[in-house]
Amino acid sequence: MLGESESTTCTVCCCTLTNKILMVVFMVLLIFAILFGNSVTLAVVFGTKHFHTPQGYLKASLAVADLAVGIFVVPLSVYAEVTLMLNGSIPEWTTRNSKNTTFHPCNFIGPMFAGCTLVSITTIFLLTVERSIAVLKPLHKESVITRKRTTILIVLSWVASFFLAVSPIMFSKEIALEYNPCSRMCNYALGATEFPSQAWNILLLFPAFDFTLLGGTMVINVISLTTIRQHSKRRKHLAETDCQSAMKPTFSDIKAAKTIGTLTVAFTASFTPIAVFVVGNVIGNEWCNFSFFAFWILTTNSCWNVIIYSVGDQKFRHRAHQLFISSQTQNAPQN
Repeated sequence: MLGESESTTCTVCCCTLTNKILMVVFMVLLIFAILFGNSVTLAVVFGTKHFHTPQGYLKASLAVADLAVGIFVVPLSVYAEVTLMLNGSIPEWTTRNSKNTTFHPCNFIGPMFAGCTLVSITTIFLLTVERSIAVLKPLHKESVITRKRTTILIVLSWVASFFLAVSPIMFSKEIALEYNPCSRMCNYALGATEFPSQAWNILLLFPAFDFTLLGGTMVINVISLTTIRQHSKRRKHLAETDCQSAMKPTFSDIKAAKTIGTLTVAFTASFTPIAVFVVGNVIGNEWCNFSFFAFWILTTNSCWNVIIYSVGDQKFRHRAHQLFISSQTQNAPQN
């Protein structure tokens, strides 16, 4: 719980100087990977007219959430761990929680990480719904999915996600934020030895909300991919007429649906350990080593999206390659 010192907690990543150095190197590399990958995504989406679509806006929203993790969340952990290695003692603020400090960095970083995670989940859900409409109701896609409606949904998802992220602090005096010596991140924690039922219920809002959305996302993906499979089988046996072609999802829609399906699987796999940890934590299990891997597996997901887009979307890959070649040409020395 709160107030645990560095000396009493030795995780598998931080018990020796070598492990600490490797951990910091991993964090620094992760920052660069997150910043580079999501900057490429934003450059492709905003710099290419083809991607000025509802799907493109949703991918941009997801990239912004991931960028925030790389800009705010991970650097604080790097600062705390580098300070520990150089000075031989952890920063004073890491030994206190947000209830006992006038200004605590975790008051900002904790909700930021939670809010961005929730934004990612809701955005993946919206991407899945958008692709399912394109696959199941291709004739209604343009009228149902508009850029204005998508923009409104993106704004609502950010507002709702960050409201949920700050709700534990707003609605419970027993919950505080601390720099956890196990996870090496700012986490929600209890300020009391006993676990009040109200605080228990509030903390369980996160896995309940997340798994509800992820479960719905998986179901929608299964329906969409099943429809795509049936369409592929029919296409092998039937010669499509012009009328039939107009009623079928385009090849681009099918590829995009498969890409979003891969995105969903990747996020679900990275989020599941943290959800298991939260549930285990509220019933009294500390799981110190597991918490480190759970939180950082989730964090690494912030740099995977651009790879998934590049593998699954040929146009995205081609445009990203063009941007890279263009930047190389501009940076080349002039004769």
